[in-house]
Amino acid sequence: PDGHLYVADRGNGRIVALPDVDGDGVADGQVVLAEDLDQPHSLVHHQGSWFVGVPSGVIRLRDTDGDGAADERETIIGDIPPGGNHRTRTVEFLTDGRMVLSVGSTCNVCEEEDPRRAAVVVYDGPQGGGEAIFAGGLRNAVGLAIHPETGELWATNNGRDLMGDDVPPETVYIVEEGGDYGWPYCHSGDVVDPEFGGPDACQDVVQPVAQMQAHSAPLGLAFYDGRAFPSEYWGDLFIAFHGSWNRTEPTGYSVVRLPLRGSEPQGPVEAFATGWLDLEANNASGRPAGLAVGPDGALYVSDDKGGFIYRISYHGGGR
Repeated sequence: PDGHLYVADRGNGRIVALPDVDGDGVADGQVVLAEDLDQPHSLVHHQGSWFVGVPSGVIRLRDTDGDGAADERETIIGDIPPGGNHRTRTVEFLTDGRMVLSVGSTCNVCEEEDPRRAAVVVYDGPQGGGEAIFAGGLRNAVGLAIHPETGELWATNNGRDLMGDDVPPETVYIVEEGGDYGWPYCHSGDVVDPEFGGPDACQDVVQPVAQMQAHSAPLGLAFYDGRAFPSEYWGDLFIAFHGSWNRTEPTGYSVVRLPLRGSEPQGPVEAFATGWLDLEANNASGRPAGLAVGPDGALYVSDDKGGFIYRISYHGGGR
């Protein structure tokens, strides 16, 4: 709300603000909103508070005296199982005021005992009551975003491993309430799992909005609601590819763009920001993780390997 960029610094267990008071595109410093947090992964500002996703659920932070540091801290959700392969938790608010939390699976592929794993969980509001499963069968929906025009909940999803270099595709979904997205029986809408699937595994599962290169590891996503980029970018979706760890030839390590008209893709994803991956050296200098569009219309990209926040702005001749 103050126009500054706020960041969940997961490795250091804190939330920091990065003010750019002089507007030169470089942060003036780091202001710690809260520290001593357990692996904070996501944050969203809602009704005067910050809601932070941590492995066990959601914490609410408030800065009541306006000094830049949170003086109130409250656990809203604290009983999500924190263990397993996927420990990030992403919190978001639907347009009707309900709060949702994405919880990844405990494993690569298995049948979960807790229905809240590999799912998006929904709560009545910011107080966290009325817990229910909003949608299931999402192996690891790290990124959540609200479409600025339709109010739909969109998500990235990381597909299972150990099925080869190119299967199953990574996906972006519109998350429908009550929807089944297939995991662990069906992947990417049409790929039957060789261990858990059967002839009807992909019947009635929700289909993805887009399929992308397997093992790209899509994390953060952001709709471009600014006006500083050329008009052909307005309303498009940007996706952060964290990059592969188990592919013969590495892939990902980039930011891609999905051209949209409303909610309809106008083509496949295309490269937008690259250069972190050196294929000849088989090494990556950075791994894009989070995305945000600033009030200045720039796109901000977090890199959790290099430890940087990048600001991507547009300076066009007469455009």
